[in-house]
Parts: sequence; C-alpha cells; structure tokens
Amino acid sequence: MDNENKYISELLRIISGAIRLDSNKVRNYSAFLADKLESDGEKAAANRIRQLLAENEHQLHPAAVTSKMPPVDGETRFSLLENVSLTDPNEPPLILSQDQQDIVNEFVSVAKSHAQFELHGLSTSIALLIYGPPGSGKNRVAREIARALNLKLFVARLDGLISSYLGSTSKNIRAVFEFAVNTPCVLFLDEFDAIAKLRDDAQELGELKRVVNSFLQNLDSVGAQSVIIAATNHPHLLDAAVWRRFAYRLELKCPSETIRAMMWKEFLGPIQLSDHEVDILANLSEGFSGADIREICLRLRRQSIITKKTSNLKDAFVGLQRLLLGSGQEKRFLSFLGEQEPHRMAYKLRQQNPKLYTLSSVAAILGISKPTAQRWIKEGAVGNGRTTTE
Repeated sequence: MDNENKYISELLRIISGAIRLDSNKVRNYSAFLADKLESDGEKAAANRIRQLLAENEHQLHPAAVTSKMPPVDGETRFSLLENVSLTDPNEPPLILSQDQQDIVNEFVSVAKSHAQFELHGLSTSIALLIYGPPGSGKNRVAREIARALNLKLFVARLDGLISSYLGSTSKNIRAVFEFAVNTPCVLFLDEFDAIAKLRDDAQELGELKRVVNSFLQNLDSVGAQSVIIAATNHPHLLDAAVWRRFAYRLELKCPSETIRAMMWKEFLGPIQLSDHEVDILANLSEGFSGADIREICLRLRRQSIITKKTSNLKDAFVGLQRLLLGSGQEKRFLSFLGEQEPHRMAYKLRQQNPKLYTLSSVAAILGISKPTAQRWIKEGAVGNGRTTTE
C-alpha cells in the first residue's frame, strides 16, 4: 500500500495543474516526479517522463524556461526569494528538546503523507509558525525540514518586500505564493512580523493594513498543496487571524541547561573539556542562545589554531564575558558574569552552587591557583558583608 501511494502527492498536483491549464505546475511537478522515481531506482519511468516533457515542450512552453526562476520585484528587479543551500558540510546538527523535536517530526510526517490525507478527506494546511528569540534556531529548523522532505528551500525576507515600494507589495506577495504553488519547495517566510502585524495598530499606514489582508488571502489560496514555514522574533505583533492560519506552531525558547550542555559538547568539536567543565559552562550560559554558544565555540577553535594551544575553561569563560559585554542584556544572564572585581566574582561563583563551583573549578575559571581562589572567596565574602565563606 505504501508503494502504491508513494507518488500520489505529485500525481495529484500534476492533475490539478492540468485541469487548471497551469503549464508551469504540470512541468515542475512532472520533473519533480521524475527525479523522485529515479532516486527510487525507477530510471525507465523517470526517463519516459522527461522524454514526454521534452517532446511536448512547445505545448508547455508558456513560462517553461523561467518557471523555476524565483520571482523578482517589478520595480527594482531584485529577486524576492533566495534559494538556500542545504548541503553545508560544516552545519552542526539541530539540537532541540524532545517536545520541540516531536512537533518537527509530526509536521514532517504530515507533509510527507499529505496526499493520503487528501484521499481520506482530511486535507489540511501544511503550515508551521516558528517563534522565539534571535539565535534560537528558526532558520536551522526550516533547513532541517526541507532536508527531511527532500525539497528545495526558498526564503522570502518579508521586511524587504515592504521596505521601499509599499504600493507594489501585494503584487510581490502574490508572486511569491504563486511560485510556491507551482514549484516543489518549502517556502520560508522570514521576519514574518514585518507583514503579519496587528491590523488594528493605529500607527500603521492604511496601505500596510491592506497588505496584511492581501497576505492572508494568498495564504488561504495556497491551501494544502505547498509547505509554508514562517518565523518571527516578535510573536506578540502577529494578527490573531494570522495565528489561525498555522495549524502547527513551534516555540523555540532559550535552551535549557541540559540542552546547553549538549550544545557545548557538540560545538566545541576537538576541544576536549571534562563533563564537569561542560556542566559549568552549561550553567554559566543561562540565557544564551544556541547561536551564542556556537559563536563562542568557533572563536575558541580559531584561537586554538592561531595560538597552537588547546583552549580551556578560562578561555570559554572569557568568551562568555566578551559576548555579554555591550549587549545591554545583562539582566538576562547570571549576574556574576558581568562582575568586574575578581574577589566578588570568585565569591559569587562559589555561592552560586558550591558542589558545581568547587575551589578547583573557581580557580580554573579565573585562571588562578587554588589557594588564591580560596583567598579571593574570603575577601569577596567580607565585601558582601559575610565573615565566613566555606
């Protein structure tokens, strides 16, 4: 049964395009079906489809040459979509909590089985809304989903669509969605809040309110035949009507301490730290995003290559402090990371968790000897109105 239904999704889309006399859709999905058949070992069937396409190119010619080309802005001629490569060998694995991974897995399963749901009258929109702070992995999730579905990923950064030519924005939006309907792909709407803002915002222009309505109409017109992923750092700006368009929603918060430990181990690569040191870094990096942790690790690895010395716990701690410096977000992080006075730093580390921040650990973090660490902790305790420390 699985083999019989394996290609139904493509066949339904080809039939849909033929009924609507949509030559672009017929050609694109026929070519996609040929690729899929060939990857499954059905080379003869794949070649026959390609031969039919070649023989009938003059009948399918309208827009055939440019049908797979992303649309461009009518005035600037800039491309409205970016085809993102999914073959970066240096891209780290996606690390999510189990609950987050379950949502991603369910969405991928639904997208893969869409045609069978359609046969049973259970067709639904294949749309996912991802929201969370910057650096939490929204783009990574989109790439992972496209990879799992074996589809190209096209990114539309919506803030660019409305930046200068507000009057032509609705046309651009329509062109982007028409491309997604006619082309086997995952359409990723980045900076989603740029268009999908609250329509009752009194400060917004009337034209932008019309753009939001246009966006909703186009999203509805896509139906269940295209995979749409949207991402925003500001979910509170989204119109309630927009939320209703997304059956699947994924919140990416700053990673938990357990996930941060996994990230440190993965991103450090060849830099070897003990499990206890990784636990310390996971605790120290509370409030940091996965992107923050990866950037620190990349910096450590570059530093090790330049100095020809292996980075240690102190180097990682300095990396955390440097990333925090000037961020204006000190309140999000553990207070002692911003501490400048070394004695108070040593004391606060020790008080945070004596079992985790042992004397040896405090010494390693600050790059001092164990006796010095003990003395600094005592001095820090006195400065905090304490007479004893241990």
